[in-house]
Amino acid sequence: MNNKINFFSILIIVLVLSSTLFSCGYDNSNNTIKEKLTIVTTTGMIGDAVSNIVGNKAEVISLMGPGVDPHLYKVTQSDIKNLLNADVIFYNGLHLEGKMGKVLAQMSAEKPVIAIYNGLAENQLRATSEFKGNYDPHLWFSVQLWTDVVRFIGENLAEIDQAHSSFYQANTEQHVEELTFLHTWTTEQINTIPVQQRVLITAHDAFGYFGREYGMEVKGLQGLSTAAEYGLKDVINMVDYITENKIKAVFVESSVSDRSIKAVMEGCKDKGHSVIIGGTLFSDAMGAENKPEGTYIGMVKYNVTTIVEALK
Repeated sequence: MNNKINFFSILIIVLVLSSTLFSCGYDNSNNTIKEKLTIVTTTGMIGDAVSNIVGNKAEVISLMGPGVDPHLYKVTQSDIKNLLNADVIFYNGLHLEGKMGKVLAQMSAEKPVIAIYNGLAENQLRATSEFKGNYDPHLWFSVQLWTDVVRFIGENLAEIDQAHSSFYQANTEQHVEELTFLHTWTTEQINTIPVQQRVLITAHDAFGYFGREYGMEVKGLQGLSTAAEYGLKDVINMVDYITENKIKAVFVESSVSDRSIKAVMEGCKDKGHSVIIGGTLFSDAMGAENKPEGTYIGMVKYNVTTIVEALK
């Protein structure tokens, strides 16, 4: 008798647990969504945008943390687990995530896998001669473009999780207002730099959208991807440009080795021109979570302040 009681007790517990777990996930019989989504994003910038929209209505996991270079990123076992458990995946696209593309393509057969660049018109993207037919993936450096991306993310989430659509829509509009103010502030700050000194030199060509949006000449020693090689000729050309234009500051990046920039600085020194490191900019990754630069708005403000202080 005790064995029967124990058996039925265990069976009830298992059924209750199964019911609880099932209610927290997709019901494949009627395609209903679980109460709280699990959303996985590739970069911290996308994660920040999603978090601002969903608030406490969803769990957001970003695969690439501070200091991580997405161009060179390799998928880990824990990433695969997170991607498999995700209800929705947002990624940048335009080859930013490098080798992750194949994994994300496979995942798209099972769940929504959304490339944020699809929220922009083709004429908004920055063409490059480096890769014919492809575009610059560093979309977040134009706050204007990023505002459109945030709207796109919000629209998708409102459609996917209709139970919280009004909540997502309200949060999206609030964040858009914050970004609109940030864009205006950025424009005003950059305009304090004398026109002839608005030259931004970095390790790789990540700031093209920033330069186009805010009227700065941007030059990177490496190409759009940090996987691209740079050689002695590239260093010599950069040294010549800096010395001829009397550039006083260059910048390193938090997710890229400073070796190439230091080689340029040495070359300038050999030619009798002193150039300093104007600061470390956040390019392909945001700062630590417990610091202001750990948010998109904080990262942009930090970068702009660093650039302005070094070039004015």
